[in-house]
Amino acid sequence: MISYIKGEIVYNDAEGVIIENNGIGYRVIVPAFSAQKLCSQRGEVIVHTYMSVREDGITLFGFASPEERELYEKLISVSGIGPKAAVSILGALTPSQLIAAIISADSAAIARAPGIGKKTAQRVILDLKDKLGSEAIAEAFDGADAAAVSETAAAGDDRSEAVEALVALGYTRSEALKAVSRVYNDGMDVQKILSAALRELSRL
Repeated sequence: MISYIKGEIVYNDAEGVIIENNGIGYRVIVPAFSAQKLCSQRGEVIVHTYMSVREDGITLFGFASPEERELYEKLISVSGIGPKAAVSILGALTPSQLIAAIISADSAAIARAPGIGKKTAQRVILDLKDKLGSEAIAEAFDGADAAAVSETAAAGDDRSEAVEALVALGYTRSEALKAVSRVYNDGMDVQKILSAALRELSRL
């Protein structure tokens, strides 16, 4: 298995890049956000790869970091998510945005990826919500917010009602969850949480 390729990017397009190593050009399919990171670097880059072997051929998928590749591998472990569907999701959402969407059960955000329907997005959330460790959550949110975000996502109390109210007002579930986790204090009712969260969101 090819773990990474180190070389210069000699060509890039909407699907990926060609990276040259020792006179050989490797065609690598790369999600949009990873491609932006890689192509912004000068000289040699390291593309962390996942090799897909199928009856119709071998395909290399590339990422800007081992963490992005790990997230990709988690995505393709979900039933119904193939290699290209996973690239589509990571092309529509940054890794941190995807983690935030999974933690906050924001299926609409994931379904914005081309070729990904609402049911598939919900399956991603269901399968991966418990597989994302605290480090991944911390990367998606500010370190100080990570524990509060996880707690709020699991809560079935006034905080959850405030999150739903904010979503109804047009905010994404990820935005609503983060705002509520930042402003919540013990003893606050739904109205107080909602008012404080709206003030927080207005400052963003």
